[in-house]
Amino acid sequence: MITHKNNLKCGLIGKKLSHSFSPLIHSQLAAYSYSLFEMEEGELEGFIKSDKFDCANVTIPYKVSVMKYLDVISYPAQQIGCVNTVVKKDGKLYGFNTDYFGLKYIIEKNKIEINDKNVLILGTGGSSLTAKAVCLDMGARSINFVSRSGDLNYETVYSLCPETNVIINTTPAGMYPKNDECHISLDRFSHISGVVDIIFNPSKTRLLMQAEVLGINHANGLAMLVAQAKAACEIFTDAKIDNSEIDRITKIIEDSTQNIVLVGMPGCGKSHIGRLVAESLGRELIDTDEEIVKDAGMPIPEIFAKYGEDVFRQYEHNVITRVGKLSGKVISTGGGVVTRENNYAPLHQNSKIIFIERDVSLLPTDGRPLSKTNSLISMYEKRLPMYRKFADHTVKNNSTPEECAIKILNSNKED
Repeated sequence: MITHKNNLKCGLIGKKLSHSFSPLIHSQLAAYSYSLFEMEEGELEGFIKSDKFDCANVTIPYKVSVMKYLDVISYPAQQIGCVNTVVKKDGKLYGFNTDYFGLKYIIEKNKIEINDKNVLILGTGGSSLTAKAVCLDMGARSINFVSRSGDLNYETVYSLCPETNVIINTTPAGMYPKNDECHISLDRFSHISGVVDIIFNPSKTRLLMQAEVLGINHANGLAMLVAQAKAACEIFTDAKIDNSEIDRITKIIEDSTQNIVLVGMPGCGKSHIGRLVAESLGRELIDTDEEIVKDAGMPIPEIFAKYGEDVFRQYEHNVITRVGKLSGKVISTGGGVVTRENNYAPLHQNSKIIFIERDVSLLPTDGRPLSKTNSLISMYEKRLPMYRKFADHTVKNNSTPEECAIKILNSNKED
């Protein structure tokens, strides 16, 4: 960590910043203060010309509009056409673009080939200009931009750009809290070899989950965010920072923001184990069955008795969709959550899913509607492949909840 120049007033300028990771990232890079400067367009000029900051990063939607208030803009930023870093020096305002370094870093880190490839950039804002500059410098064969309007849009793109090899999303589509948004169907392209989404919350957007299912090389924007911050910090402090810091800080954020989701048969100990894991990590525990009871205003056996399983599963899916968007939680699910395929994406987007496997002979049935009415062994045999399909890890729980919780915590450290 850089400790000199720790009296600098630094921060992030943008419109909506409440979920920004930038203060955490910069606290790992240097000792200066780093604040969030949230403002409307009409406030931008006054703030830029004020004495409220020494150095700042700039994010959506001001990367282009901020340029008209600057005295000196670096040549790369001029060529790109947008600025994401502003520094006051000798009475002047200097503008730089460190997003270029960040985007190039994740493309190279994830071995996504750009040279001689046809690149499709989603969006036409400031970040799309950076993406274009990076792809040009990396030898792209062609670059096309998709927007909601215009001749090349989300309806015409499949027929106009059928030879697309790499897609880079620079739009907010799919970003928290609108996690379900996705304007592109990857399976309608035949030659995709790489997908980059500069969004980092959720960790896996719907676009990236499509790439994952299709076996396409892909990357989210978290390491890009850290890499551009590292480059900005070097400008702020006039000091060199090793690139290894990017990976270290990215891992810190991933570990602190990734949910731990527990799935398994009714009575396998998910709630108890979840409580132990949550207490150990200092996290909130969310029990989806308890959330269903709150939403329905009645106990789960009563939901089954009055309305049947399908109504219960809809309540369950609504809860899963809501809590799956969150970050840094421990989430204990109901035993049948895996029986509905549409629960996978909302659970997977921000989480590590752990299957708690317990011998059938050790499972209780009291107060569990389906366990009473169905053979526990046949239910287990039917659900076992579903649990394994959902899960990233399997942890045995044939001893004590405490031992199982330790196994989960250890597996979390090893990732």
